[in-house]
Amino acid sequence: MDASTIIAASVGGVLIGLSAAIFLLFNGRIAGISGVVGGLLAPKAGDWGWRAAFLGGLLAGGALLMMLYPEAFPAEVPRSLPVIGAAGLLVGFGTRLGSGCTSGHGVCGLSRFSVRSAVAVGTFMTTGAITVFVMRLVTGG
Repeated sequence: MDASTIIAASVGGVLIGLSAAIFLLFNGRIAGISGVVGGLLAPKAGDWGWRAAFLGGLLAGGALLMMLYPEAFPAEVPRSLPVIGAAGLLVGFGTRLGSGCTSGHGVCGLSRFSVRSAVAVGTFMTTGAITVFVMRLVTGG
C-alpha cells in the first residue's frame, strides 16, 4: 500500500463522513443505505422522492467514477455468480437482523456514540474476518 492509496482512502472517508453529517444536519435523517432503500420498497406518503434522489445520486456517482477512472473497478470478478448471490442474501439477512448496515451503524451510529451501533460494527467486523479466514482456508485463496 503506497501513500497515494492511503491519501485517497482518507479523502474518501472524510467525504463520506462529511456528507453523512450534512445529510443529518439538513434532513434530520441517518444516511444508512439499507434504511433508505427499505423505505423505497415500502414508502410512506411524501417520503419517496428524497429516497429515490439519494439512491440515484449513489448510482450516478458510481457511474461517473466508472467513466472517469475505470481502473477503480476490477476487470474480472474473482467469484462466481452463485457465490456473489449467496453473499448478497447473507448480507441482506444480516442487515435486517442488525437493524441496519455498515453505513448506518459504522458511519452514522458510531459518530453519534451509539452503543447499539458499536456492538453492530464489532459484530460486522468479527463476522467478516471469520468469513474471510474460513473462505481462504476452504478455497485456498
